[in-house]
Amino acid sequence: MQKGNIGVTTNDIFPIIKKFLYSDHDIFLRELVSNAVDATQKLKTLSSVGEFKGELGDLTVHVKADAKAGTLTISDRGIGMTQEEIDKYINRIAFSGAEEFLEKYKNDANAIIGHFGLGFYSSFMVSKKVEIITHSYKEGSKAVKWSCDGSPEYTFEKVEKEGRGTDIVLYIDDENKEFLEENKIKELLNKYCKFLAIPIAFGKVKEWKDGKEEETDKDNIINNTNPAWTKKPADLKEEDYKAFYKELYPFSEDPLFYIHLNVDYPFNLTGILYFPKIKNNFEIQKNKIQLYCNQVFVTDSVEGIVPEFLTLLHGVIDSPDIPLNVSRSYLQSDSNVKKISNHITKKVADRLQEIFNTQRTELENKWDDLKIFIEYGMLTDEKFSERAEKFVLLKNVDGKLFTLEEYKTLISENQKDKDGNVIYLYATDTEEQHQYIQTAKDKGYDVLLMDGQLDVHFINKLEQKSEGKARFSRVDADIIDKLIQKEESKAVTLSDDQQNALTSAFQSLLPSGNKMNFIVTFENLSETAQPLFITQNEFMRRMKEMSAAQGGMNFYGEMPDSYNLVVNAAHPLINKILKAEESACGEKVAPLSQEIASLEKKRADLRGDKKEADLAEAIKDEIKEIDKKVADAKATQKAAFEDFAKGNQEIKQLVDLALLSNNLLKGEALSSFIKRSLEML
Repeated sequence: MQKGNIGVTTNDIFPIIKKFLYSDHDIFLRELVSNAVDATQKLKTLSSVGEFKGELGDLTVHVKADAKAGTLTISDRGIGMTQEEIDKYINRIAFSGAEEFLEKYKNDANAIIGHFGLGFYSSFMVSKKVEIITHSYKEGSKAVKWSCDGSPEYTFEKVEKEGRGTDIVLYIDDENKEFLEENKIKELLNKYCKFLAIPIAFGKVKEWKDGKEEETDKDNIINNTNPAWTKKPADLKEEDYKAFYKELYPFSEDPLFYIHLNVDYPFNLTGILYFPKIKNNFEIQKNKIQLYCNQVFVTDSVEGIVPEFLTLLHGVIDSPDIPLNVSRSYLQSDSNVKKISNHITKKVADRLQEIFNTQRTELENKWDDLKIFIEYGMLTDEKFSERAEKFVLLKNVDGKLFTLEEYKTLISENQKDKDGNVIYLYATDTEEQHQYIQTAKDKGYDVLLMDGQLDVHFINKLEQKSEGKARFSRVDADIIDKLIQKEESKAVTLSDDQQNALTSAFQSLLPSGNKMNFIVTFENLSETAQPLFITQNEFMRRMKEMSAAQGGMNFYGEMPDSYNLVVNAAHPLINKILKAEESACGEKVAPLSQEIASLEKKRADLRGDKKEADLAEAIKDEIKEIDKKVADAKATQKAAFEDFAKGNQEIKQLVDLALLSNNLLKGEALSSFIKRSLEML
């Protein structure tokens, strides 16, 4: 037996490995199995060029757990190692200046394991002792066993080993006994080694016999050595792509479309990306793209390689040219990554353009599912946005789909206002906003359906892109003649006193609290238009929706929902209510109106042209007294109008109908409306 020290003169290496990789310590199995695969592939290469003359035979890599002995063994029939090679690659850690390396990186959690030559040392994260039993393929070589207990000391001894290859035997420590459990090992092999290029066997295939599960003699191969992305697109059919998707995501619906990446210049990149079916909660769909390096799983956190919006896609990317730091699990930024990211974006855009050009009907049929990808891309990636303008679609309330250019052509004349702006009308709920949609249609206008979770942001982008020449308005944001104003509005003929009287009456019957705010406004519409209806300010509503969608903009998020109760001053019912109000309240409010007018004249005379600072104190006090009397008189008037409204069934009915048409009549108010409606019948 020969003893020695590993080429690191400090005891720090193993504590550092354990400390820094604790949160990611299951990668040891990936590293060791990958090493076994590398050794096997090297042998195949040597055989193909004639440097190895022997029979390759069965090249399967075996993973075996022995719970009783407390060992986990990874065995290959690859090139093996001589004692000199172990000394070079294991004891000296494959690079000079190990001490400097440790000193430089001992505080960097991402820069230890995976550095060339250190992958093997990840085994010490879970082991109290590790053995290498190996026999080189070289003629005349002898089998040797290397052993180390996690200190810098190691031992060499000659052993008997049948055939070439290497066995790595891990004596699992007490803290990591889970890595001796069959299910845990299966989980890790499935995660990290599912598509390695050499067969990986773990256990035996089990079959049901006589009502119980029994092991067969057949090795249980856990990986697909020739996955779809490693093949040429010309060799694959539609069903092959769908079958591979099921292999990746067994319980998912069929994807919408796929994109096969196959690049060998100026970088190597292969892979298949799929558009999955999703409509809501897209955040939880991320981390579904798996990154591989020569079929070795690296990570499913692909931000930086895949543009943000494409993290919604599913599938596989494989590239030996994507730089990885030592753990293989964290990406380093460099120019290659940016080139690859840009290439993937272009390929996705090209594929969607191709589908639009050759299979537009199929694209339209799947638009509701695809829409979120396209909009997310246009919102977050300007280059993609420029390409997508040719195939992004707008859908109207009748289910017809248009490109941006097609829709602009459709509405550019009819939906242009007096200032030359093209107005895009839209609805977010065809049921709730039905009456507003119908009113717009009756005018010959087209209405878009914008009910997606990103539509409010997408609308903003389209408006910005138009540079003020187009505006989006929801159909319930105002009366239709104001949304697309063709001429100046007709003046309201009601006096200020009449408007104040109606405002007080209607306001008293509108909901208050619950973060709702109503403003009564007057318009002189046609006699056939509705007497009362509710609109919601486009800007404020849009800001609140964006606030809710992204969690920021709290200023808008905390503000109440603001609505306008629009009174059609030309409607006969409004005139009828006004006459009834004047009849019921005139005797009480008329003297108050005269008193208010007299007081306001007196206040104006007292103030004259003087500024507040130039007024004598006695005058200021007299003005304050007048203001108090005016406020009291107005409050008495307001109370009279409110009492009238509460006793008038028609006003209550009109207000409730307006609220009901906007889904704002609820609870006790809705019950009262139903009861009143029956009584009025």
